Amino acid sequence: MLSGRRLDLLDPSPLDIEAEDIAHGLARVARWNGQTRGDHAFSVAQHCVLVENLALHLKPGLPPRWRLAALLHDAPEYVVGDLISPFKAALGLDYKAFENRLLAAIHRRFGLPDILPEAITALIKKADRQAAYWEAVTLAGFTLEEGARYFGPVPRGPDPLLEPLATAAAAEAFLRRIEALKPKA
Repeated sequence: MLSGRRLDLLDPSPLDIEAEDIAHGLARVARWNGQTRGDHAFSVAQHCVLVENLALHLKPGLPPRWRLAALLHDAPEYVVGDLISPFKAALGLDYKAFENRLLAAIHRRFGLPDILPEAITALIKKADRQAAYWEAVTLAGFTLEEGARYFGPVPRGPDPLLEPLATAAAAEAFLRRIEALKPKA
């Protein structure tokens, strides 16, 4: 990693995980394989910030630790990239278990449990699907009907203004959220 840390992908240690490395990597990973409108790719870092915002909208008063979990839901992609679910399944290995080991180490690094409570996992998945809907219809050229078919009905609440950011701005936005939400030592 740019921080100088060396991360063992088969046995990741929370001690080798730095917020700056996560932000740097996620800001450079494009959602939708870069097939989005705008001068910049819509990054996984921006997607994670959006999911955190949507989780709070779905559950007002959501404690900071669970908002942090929502922010970090795709954090393993800072190392492994953003692969679509059908491709992960086609790889023929237990990719999800690999990803979950890395996510558990990230959770430990930021004071979260390895495995989140079911209600929080369900909330994050719902916010993630809503984010995918808005990204699809706003940035990736999906019609409203296609968005609803693939990601569920139009989410209730405000239509988020999605503007792909330059890499440095996306990384900074992600880091600001980590700093605001992580437990104070």
